[in-house]
Amino acid sequence: QVQLVESGGGLVQAGGSLRLSCVASGRSFSSYAMGWFRQAPGKEREFVATITWRSSNTRYADSVKGRFTISRDDAKNTVYLKMNSLKPEETAVYYCAADPTFMPASYTYWGQGTQVTVSS
Repeated sequence: QVQLVESGGGLVQAGGSLRLSCVASGRSFSSYAMGWFRQAPGKEREFVATITWRSSNTRYADSVKGRFTISRDDAKNTVYLKMNSLKPEETAVYYCAADPTFMPASYTYWGQGTQVTVSS
């Protein structure tokens, strides 16, 4: 069982930056692929980024490539999402997810989310 707690959300102006964090409880964090997703009001949840075991692979949604960076610190059981050049349309609840497969098609464990609001 893995529990995930996100933090770092808030209000930022368009063009600004935020860094989200997600702390995982339980053992074997380093054996989990970690992902970030987001859900805007009235829209479906969408994939943002994922990072595999030992940070060997990362993948991003086309809409965030070059602006967002996912990273992990296995010693701290934490995954990060650094977001630069934020846009108002990226206002959403951002969720952290974990799964024991290398590059999961779906994720087993989810956090409660952290709100990111980008003002224009």
